[in-house]
Amino acid sequence: MADQTSSSGYSIVLAGCGKMGRALLEGWLARDLVARVLVLDPGGLPDVFQDDPRISHSAEISQDFGFEPDVVVLAVKPQILDQVSKEIDLTPYKKTLILSIAAGKTLQTLEGLFGGAQPIVRVMPNTPAAIGKGMSVAVANIPVQSAQRDMCDALLCAAGLLRWIGDESLMDAVTALSGSGPAYVFLLIETLAKAGEKLGLSPDMAMALARQTVIGSAALAETAPEVSAEQLRINVTSPGGTTQAALDVLMDGSLQDVFNRALEAAEKRGKALNA
Repeated sequence: MADQTSSSGYSIVLAGCGKMGRALLEGWLARDLVARVLVLDPGGLPDVFQDDPRISHSAEISQDFGFEPDVVVLAVKPQILDQVSKEIDLTPYKKTLILSIAAGKTLQTLEGLFGGAQPIVRVMPNTPAAIGKGMSVAVANIPVQSAQRDMCDALLCAAGLLRWIGDESLMDAVTALSGSGPAYVFLLIETLAKAGEKLGLSPDMAMALARQTVIGSAALAETAPEVSAEQLRINVTSPGGTTQAALDVLMDGSLQDVFNRALEAAEKRGKALNA
């Protein structure tokens, strides 16, 4: 890895500056993690970054970077990753880390594209990373050094929380839970709102109550990470009260079974897509 530390800033090539790439870049800049960033994106550089002297842009991916990057971040759609890999020449940069957030692209696939000796980290983020509230899970291949893991910690925590796994086969389970999980939460909001409408609330009122209840409950859980979800639930449940009456219905076993089957279906689909 080039002689950079998080105190002086990392040298980064960012391939793709869509929603996720932009969110990562904003997080890095806010935390003063970068010395320089070369953004490779044919769509141009967002206006918010135009005047930052640390950032340069090219619409062409196939080019000499002009510096030795600590990391090349692949924030492109998985369907164009093969083409991008052909245009990025890492021959002079055998120790540069590849950090891929391309969904479904395994370490084996990435090593096939960039070479098995190249340090590679595969990351599964989720959409709340776009506002710095994401949950990312990473797995590294053998050439990745401890300092490069530390760099990933710094760069990815700019988008939320990060956890590492040693067994890449768990990534399908990760995708089923946290990768797809935001959709389940949004469905919960929809379902709560519709149930409220059945009780006589207007659609606008029901949706407002459902959205803010989920937002506030998530924020409450975030402020008390040492308190289990079970205990948080108990804290708002008075024996014999209205909450208990609703929970008696929700906890009769069917809800857990529904989620079990939903995550199993997502995991199975993930394995099929990665086959």
